[in-house]
Amino acid sequence: MKVRWRLLGGGVLLAGFIALVLWLQYAPIESDPVELPPPPQAAASGTPPPVAPSPRRGPPPGTPAPLPPAAPAPGPAPEGPSGLALFPPPGTDPIKRGIIVPEGFELPPGYVRHYQSTDDGTQLPAILMFHPDHAPKDASGNPVPMPPGRIVPPELAPRGLPIQYLEPPGAERGD
Repeated sequence: MKVRWRLLGGGVLLAGFIALVLWLQYAPIESDPVELPPPPQAAASGTPPPVAPSPRRGPPPGTPAPLPPAAPAPGPAPEGPSGLALFPPPGTDPIKRGIIVPEGFELPPGYVRHYQSTDDGTQLPAILMFHPDHAPKDASGNPVPMPPGRIVPPELAPRGLPIQYLEPPGAERGD
C-alpha cells in the first residue's frame, strides 16, 4: 500500500512541477516598464526616450515591424563550380566502349562491371574494367601496363567471356 501512495505522490509532484513551468512560461507579464533616464542628446532635442519592449511581448501596437537584417555584402566569388555546375553537362562525358559483360557471368577477382547510361537516362549493358586496386599481370606473372581508362582489352579478358563490344546508340564506328 505504501508503494502505491509513493507513486501517487510522485505523480502529483511531477504534474505540479509541469503546471508551474507552463504557467511561468505563458503567464502574462503585467509589470510596468522600467523608465531609463534619457540620453543627453534625447533630453536636448525633447523627444521621448525609446522604451525597450519586454522580452516576452512583441513590439507595442502601431510600431512598424523591424526590418530583417541586411544581407552580407557579396565577398569574393567561390572558386570552382557549385550547384548544378558540379555535374558535367550533357554530351561532355562520352560513353566508354568495351567488352560487354553478361549479367550472369562470374567475374574473377580484379575485374568489375562498369555501368553507364546515356544523357537521356537509357541504361547500357555493363562493360569489363579492371578494379582500381588491381594490377594486371600476363601469363608469366609480369606486370602489364594499365590500359587507358582501365578498360580491359580482349587479350586480358577472363576465359569463357564472349567478346562482344558495346556500341553506344547513335555512334558510328569510326576507328
